[in-house]
Amino acid sequence: MKLIESLPHIKLSTEPEDLICYGFDASGLEARPSAIVWPESTEDVVRVMKYAYDRNIPVVPRGAGTGTTGGAVPQSGAIIISFEKMNKIIDVDTENLNVICEPGLINGRLQRNLERIGYFYPPDPASMNFCTIGGNVAENAGGPRAIKYGVTRDYVMEIESVLPDGKIFKVGVKTPKGVVGYDLARLFVGSEGTLAIFTKIRLKILPVPEEVITLLVQFNDLESSGNAVSEIINAKIIPRTLEFMDREAIQAVENFKPVGLPKDVAAVLLIELDGHPVMITKDAEKVAEICCHLGAEVSVAEDEIARSKLWETRRALSPALYHISPTKINEDIVVPRNKITDMLKRLRAHSEKSGIRIVNFGHAGDGNIHVNIMVDKNNKEEYEKGIGLVEHIFKDTLELGGTISGEHGIGLTKAHYMGMEIAETEMSIMKSIKHVFDPKNILNPNKIFT
Repeated sequence: MKLIESLPHIKLSTEPEDLICYGFDASGLEARPSAIVWPESTEDVVRVMKYAYDRNIPVVPRGAGTGTTGGAVPQSGAIIISFEKMNKIIDVDTENLNVICEPGLINGRLQRNLERIGYFYPPDPASMNFCTIGGNVAENAGGPRAIKYGVTRDYVMEIESVLPDGKIFKVGVKTPKGVVGYDLARLFVGSEGTLAIFTKIRLKILPVPEEVITLLVQFNDLESSGNAVSEIINAKIIPRTLEFMDREAIQAVENFKPVGLPKDVAAVLLIELDGHPVMITKDAEKVAEICCHLGAEVSVAEDEIARSKLWETRRALSPALYHISPTKINEDIVVPRNKITDMLKRLRAHSEKSGIRIVNFGHAGDGNIHVNIMVDKNNKEEYEKGIGLVEHIFKDTLELGGTISGEHGIGLTKAHYMGMEIAETEMSIMKSIKHVFDPKNILNPNKIFT
């Protein structure tokens, strides 16, 4: 029986143009699925999974395709489940500070709806105006506010999902506390669509802070910017954001979407503090004093318009770099905060030795550096040299006590490097967990594990 006959009343397509459009994500990898399905309810997902399970057809859940590690790229012949139509905010419970939403809801839309009533959802990926909540949960997305507020896993309370055989499966609790049995909700966060298909997600929310102060700090040398991060935290100040851009990143984004950032400085930090006006004013003064002592120039965003322009620039960084080199290699390493300066020095040394431009920016407050190796895939020798750099950068990261992925996940592009960080025993246990949930290996197969 054909797919279209087996799943009446569910929108689906096997048209070549749709298969092409849904066969790739922001990683640049692509493959041809056999069909695209657009469910509108949990029951639709159940029907799709039962169909696929009975026929051993791989299934790949898809949000907006903004992932950079190939997590949404299908195995050839797979069914793509696209959650564009499951995009509702089901309930906002301000008394208990949580919201229930569907996986296809755009992160930025959730943010805007909550802010209108005085609340906010802290995880704010750079792609927040495009990426979906389901994708954020699947990748355990972070964002600039992670230094103070944490990442997606810190806000997921409860998940309704569908298992490979079509059974509905609920994990987590509605309450702030709950320790009955294993914490399967945290297991699902960051699972990259390999264990279950999310259909409803309950998230913790918080009241909007009284005030926000935004500082732009310019440094004439790279090391001082890294040292400033450690000194701010040592001063017992936890900013809302502590973002880093090196000279190459500043120049790239100013050429793409200029707002007047100085192109001749070595690095800038974009620092925000939020909370009670009196307290954050004192903290902002301390931050400015620390940075000035390190030779920096500090300016304050005068109003919301100036603040928004700075954040537009920060969020435009990735597209700006793709505009320069569409086939750049993008990694998101994390090192302990007090090792940021060491890592930046090593990255600069790799760039100088290889002759390949490396652009760095990211969430310096939590040690998360987005490393962009600017190579042209059409230049085979240059691209292979760039790929070779990845392993050296990962070795340096692990030597400094870090991890090879902070928020982009593993997907296809990093699966080859998993063994550098995860020992054989731990890897075996992870694969066993995958088998328990997905014995036929039809859920996003070949992701995470080679």
